Amino acid sequence: MAKDMNLRSETPMTLFLILLLSLTTFLFPQTEAIWLTIPTSGPKCLSEEIQTHVVVIADYYVVAVDTEGHQLHTISVKVTSPYGNNLHHNENVTHGQFAFTTTESGNYVACFWVEGNHQGSATISLEWRTGISAKDWDAVAKKEKIEGVELELRKLEGVVDAIHENLVYLKTREAEMREVSEATNGRVAWFSIMSLGVCISVSGLQLWYLKRFFRKKKLI
Repeated sequence: MAKDMNLRSETPMTLFLILLLSLTTFLFPQTEAIWLTIPTSGPKCLSEEIQTHVVVIADYYVVAVDTEGHQLHTISVKVTSPYGNNLHHNENVTHGQFAFTTTESGNYVACFWVEGNHQGSATISLEWRTGISAKDWDAVAKKEKIEGVELELRKLEGVVDAIHENLVYLKTREAEMREVSEATNGRVAWFSIMSLGVCISVSGLQLWYLKRFFRKKKLI
């Protein structure tokens, strides 16, 4: 009897842990690299809108695709902040990495272009991680001596914090956009009133001039 009671009490907890781990798997996906084809005619740029105080880590390298008898293409990389500050600049390389913590909200742009007189386009592999995906959970587990379900709970906590911060950021942006919209509407209203006033003034001056002209010509 007591054994059945223990099994019944443990079953909901087991189901809860399974559901929690499944949710963590969906909310905390594996980071995968993307391949980019860079033409020799110009740079190819990627951008992502990121808020402040977010860790960004990226690794890139030139992929050897049908390069038998040919050297790998060398590329140059430049990463800039929303206000144009240079965060990473590397030239004539076949691989590299960069990491920084954002201090400005907006679009961060990474541009890649082929260096030298290479024939054909270059293909690069780029692994771009931000926020919770850029966190080294192995180091966290070793430092805090946690593993298993406790580590998954910690990951889930990080995901929830990231979602909350993103919602706060979106709310702030929405308030800023609303202020800009209200200011723009106010300016448009004043411009419309001024335009109407100018039109009425010009019409009055035209009537006064025509009336004066006709009187001078003794037509009225």
